[in-house]
Amino acid sequence: MKQYLPLLTVITLGLSALPVAGVELNGTLKKIADSGQISVGHRDGAVPFSYYDDKQKPIGYAMDICGAVVDAVKTRLNKPDLKVDTMAVTGATRIPLLANGTIDMECGTTTNNAERQKQVTFSTTYFVAAVRIMSKKSAPVADMAELKGKTVVTLSGTTSVKIINEANNAQHLGMRILMAKDLGEGMLTLETGRAAAFIFDDVSLAGARATAKSPDDYQISDQPLSVEPYGIMLRRDDPQFKALVNSAIEGLYKSGAINAIYAKWFTQPIAPMNVNMNFPMSVQLTKAIANPTDDPNPELYR
Repeated sequence: MKQYLPLLTVITLGLSALPVAGVELNGTLKKIADSGQISVGHRDGAVPFSYYDDKQKPIGYAMDICGAVVDAVKTRLNKPDLKVDTMAVTGATRIPLLANGTIDMECGTTTNNAERQKQVTFSTTYFVAAVRIMSKKSAPVADMAELKGKTVVTLSGTTSVKIINEANNAQHLGMRILMAKDLGEGMLTLETGRAAAFIFDDVSLAGARATAKSPDDYQISDQPLSVEPYGIMLRRDDPQFKALVNSAIEGLYKSGAINAIYAKWFTQPIAPMNVNMNFPMSVQLTKAIANPTDDPNPELYR
C-alpha cells in the first residue's frame, strides 16, 4: 500500500453538519482512530476518476473528492497527521475488501444500485454516468440489436454485465461476452478486434478512448442503455461515518468547489498523458449537485 496525500486542500464548509466532537466514536471512525490510519481503496486505470500517475500515485476526480473526506476525518478526529494508505482494488475485490475492513471506503467508478445496497452503502452521488456502446468507426454499432452473434467486452464485476446479459437473453442476440479486468484490457480487446464493441459507462469509455493509440478511430453510441449514479462505497450500518462522508461531499457542492474539481479532470488536459476528456458536466450531474441524494434509483437521475 502506498501513502496517499490529498491532491486538494478542500474547503471545510459543511463541517458543522459532521458528528459533534463530544459524541462517542463507533464503526469506521472508531476503527480509524484506534488504528491511526485510514485506508482508501481506488482503481488503477479508471481515467479520470481513479488511476495512477507516472509516479504510481493514485489521482483523479474521485480521489480529489475522497481527499475532501480524508480532510474531514482528520478534522473530526483532531488528527492532522493521520496516516492515509491507498490500495488498488478491482471490480471483483472492492466489496470483499471493504466488508472485511481492509479498506475503509472505495473511491472509483462504482455504481450505487439496489443490488449492491444489500451488501454495502454509498455516499451522496458524485457522478452520473450512462452505459453505452463503444465501437470502431470502421465497424460502427448503434445499438444492441446490431451486436447479434458478435463478441462484446465489458468489465467483470460491474453493472454492465447484468445489462448485457439481460439484453442478450431478452433479444436472443447470441452474443459472446468477454470479461476484462480493467479499462486498459477492455480497450485492448476492442483495438485488436477480439470484440466488436466495448460496453461500459460512457465517461469511462471516453477516458479509455482518449488514451488509446488512435482515439479518432472510435465512437460511442448516442442511446444510453442505463443510467448509473456513482458514489463512494462504504460499509453498511455505519451512519456516523456516512454522515461525515456526505457532509464533506455536500460541502464541496455548497461552496462551488466541485465545479473546479470537475473542470480539472473533465475539460482540461490531465496528467500524465496530457489528454483532454472534453466531457462537460451533464444536466443529470448538475441536478444531483443542486439536490444531493444517495438514492440508487436510476429514474431519479434521468
